[in-house]
Amino acid sequence: MFLKLFLLFTTIPLIEFYFLLKLGQYIGLYPTLGVVAATGLVGGLLAKHQGLAVFRQAVEELRRGVLPAESLLDGVIILLAGALLITPGLLTDCLGTLLLIPWSRRVFKAWLKRKLQEKLSKGEIRIYKGFYFKGEDRGPYESP
Repeated sequence: MFLKLFLLFTTIPLIEFYFLLKLGQYIGLYPTLGVVAATGLVGGLLAKHQGLAVFRQAVEELRRGVLPAESLLDGVIILLAGALLITPGLLTDCLGTLLLIPWSRRVFKAWLKRKLQEKLSKGEIRIYKGFYFKGEDRGPYESP
């Protein structure tokens, strides 16, 4: 796991830096900085708009008494997209933008669900159900 994270946090920035240098050679320094700033700004605004829409949907589902699992997963993906969009670089901006488009987000969400289901069935992820304590004697009682 450490090796994967190490490669992720070293190779992605190097690739991003390479593409930014090439773009800077092609269109110049200031237009390249403008592209990076514009994608960050537009991406941030788009992430805010999408995030608020998903938040409203989750609140409405809670009002109806429905667990907002899909909305919460959408919210996590939008949060990831926003983080990618504020990271300077062309690849992260493209991926972040793709995650904000509803139809591509559905594709990513389906893939993510499959991966989580695989890990759950293999026992790589475990879910522990907590219990609650009552009073000062700290005796457990069953959850509602």
